[in-house]
Amino acid sequence: MQLGAFSISLTVKDLQKSKAFYEGLGFSETGGSGDDGWVILKNGDTVIGLFQGMFEKNMLTFNPGWTQAAEKLDGFQDIREIQKELKAKGYQFASEADETTSGPASFVLVDPDGNPVLVDQHV
Repeated sequence: MQLGAFSISLTVKDLQKSKAFYEGLGFSETGGSGDDGWVILKNGDTVIGLFQGMFEKNMLTFNPGWTQAAEKLDGFQDIREIQKELKAKGYQFASEADETTSGPASFVLVDPDGNPVLVDQHV
């Protein structure tokens, strides 16, 4: 199973303050503008997303179909296939991708310690 690019999605109280903090650590903006409450920052291969008012908890995030540089992969395992494979293994979902669709979709699992794991396919 190939989950795709990895990042951490952080819930923040003040997007501009958090963005400035991480930019001071060497991160630079690679997605979003902040106008809609989120921005993606990158430092080398490390990617973080800052989200204000969108999530209750920080989340591990995987993006099927993307490289760590946010470039589309020509071949990848579709999120619906990943979801079916995980269901067959007995995983429970907090939210599911609609298996009758194609293209962008997402699902959320919660690990044994209550940490949300978002699998979010953009392509």
